[in-house]
Amino acid sequence: MNTVSLPAGCPLGVRASYPPATRIALNFANSSCLWQDSNMRIAFQDVYSRPQQSGVPCVAAGSAASVLEGATREKFLLLSIAIIEAKDNNHAVGAGLRQALNYAEILDIPVAFSSDGDGFVEHDRSGYLPTIERSLSIEGFPGPEEIWAKYKKYKGIESGNAEAIAAHDYYFDGSGRTPRYYQQIAINRAVEAIARGQNRILLVMATGTGKTYAAFQIIYRLWKSGTKKRILFLADRNVLIDQTKRGDFKHFKDRMTVIRKKNIDKAFEIYLALYQGLTNYNEDKDACKEFSPDFCDLIVVDECHRGSAAADSAWREILDYFTRATHIGLTATPKETKDVSNIEYFGEPVYTYSLRQGIEDGFLAPYKVIRVGINVDLEGWRPDSGKQDLDGNLVEDRIYNVKDYDHNLVIDERTKLVARRVSEFLKKTDPFDKTIVFCVDIEHAERMRQALCNENPDEVIKSHKYVMRITGDEEEGKRELDNFINPEETYPVIATTSKLMTTGVDAQTCKLIVLDSNINSMTEFKQIIGRGTREPTKEIWYWEHKLPEGMKAYSKTKPMQKSEFESLKKWWKKRKENEQAWKVAIEAIAGNGYNLDIKNPHVPEFEHQYSSAELLAMLHDSFRKSDALLERLKGELENG
Repeated sequence: MNTVSLPAGCPLGVRASYPPATRIALNFANSSCLWQDSNMRIAFQDVYSRPQQSGVPCVAAGSAASVLEGATREKFLLLSIAIIEAKDNNHAVGAGLRQALNYAEILDIPVAFSSDGDGFVEHDRSGYLPTIERSLSIEGFPGPEEIWAKYKKYKGIESGNAEAIAAHDYYFDGSGRTPRYYQQIAINRAVEAIARGQNRILLVMATGTGKTYAAFQIIYRLWKSGTKKRILFLADRNVLIDQTKRGDFKHFKDRMTVIRKKNIDKAFEIYLALYQGLTNYNEDKDACKEFSPDFCDLIVVDECHRGSAAADSAWREILDYFTRATHIGLTATPKETKDVSNIEYFGEPVYTYSLRQGIEDGFLAPYKVIRVGINVDLEGWRPDSGKQDLDGNLVEDRIYNVKDYDHNLVIDERTKLVARRVSEFLKKTDPFDKTIVFCVDIEHAERMRQALCNENPDEVIKSHKYVMRITGDEEEGKRELDNFINPEETYPVIATTSKLMTTGVDAQTCKLIVLDSNINSMTEFKQIIGRGTREPTKEIWYWEHKLPEGMKAYSKTKPMQKSEFESLKKWWKKRKENEQAWKVAIEAIAGNGYNLDIKNPHVPEFEHQYSSAELLAMLHDSFRKSDALLERLKGELENG
């Protein structure tokens, strides 16, 4: 047997081992792991009470938490720099280390701790110390400055300027909205990459996971820190620019402008523009040339796969002009072909959050694919000899298939069949489930709209907006796009479209997607599927409708009036819990067997007021039972 001896004079670290019976169970105060034990509190109080002004971000504790529960969020940096997984004293001190390391890997954090209340085990991937793992006493828990130093080394932001950029705070609007964990990683990695001097950055995030919100936070942090003072946000559709301006970017207020019709005003700091609106493929007339080449400090290209990364593309022309600026590309589906490559231009993604991850994490709804085969699609169609179309033209004698339908050949019966199948599905599920039907082109979308109207006459009579065509050439339809994606608006229910809604449109209300076009691109398929994978329902609101004053019940002669719901409509727009409104988490409803009959928690249950006669009867009954019990005990004692 080979033996190894310790060096002479080496001090031995001896640790007492206590039997399980003598170990004390920790009393956790709450989910963010603030222990009641006074010694433990000493180790953590410095970490948890550091305000933003100290410049030291907070340590994340518990199950990958990065925001302190109960703390004023505006006063803390939302930057996770360490993970602490705590077990009670019935576990070994390192029992939670594997779990902590899993969290640390997910959150891209270098330092992880495990504790049982008696001490810590630290795992440090930063290279700050010569050892990766070490045991610590309660009192030996490292201070925030040391943990922050490890984070900076791990991220490569140790210089003063890089640290100042990376540590700048997020935007908080007081609503309680904070970036989700994966958004934090995307934002932090982009900001940290820029702090290190990287000028081309690619973020890949699945449709519906909040790319625009992440972009806003990146821009805000760089803008407020003074790192990037003039910023250009590029998209390829007016609807995306308008949606961005009214949505996440609204907080820029009067510092922001939209460039329209090539009108340039250099007095702003944040610019939103269509890249087609800044270029004419004519160097002498390009609107972007009204700016100097060093005017923009940062350019963000939304849905960068659509403009392509080809050297002659519109947004490439803009980026090549503003070559001194930092360029960030956002996409759910990077384009990689023989001729076009997002990665070749921007480099490997600094962060990727996939559709699968979004579904597994519960941020995106899982989808189900229903394949419906139509005979002329599966078998093809060949006209009879001498067949003429509706205009009297001779139809070419050959076999037609799905690549021809609604391109080279229109079969009205096929359009009607698709409309009937979609309508039947909605009637079996919910006729008011928001639905998008993707068609081959604008003309096909109009034919499909008409066919769907004819299949749903009862609903169309109630509102002609039940089915609407929403395409780039139709102004009324485009105006209704906001209503379609608004969860509070009933109409339109069914939208027929071609390309307008494939990318970027935040259709969070969509429940059904119909593909009646030949999709040959996996990129386009994922973008389309993304319209219907938005975050699933998390809570259900309840509203207790009160009877009008003086009325005891509704009847045929005194039915419910539409005007009674005005207060409900007014409340819904800015809904908050009150004495007649409350919300219930979907998990609680599921745990109750999906029983939706839930009482108003704000109404106290009054105790029954007993009369004197009832109280006397209850008292006599109690005496009778007592006498009977005494007699039985007496008999058992005498016989025993």
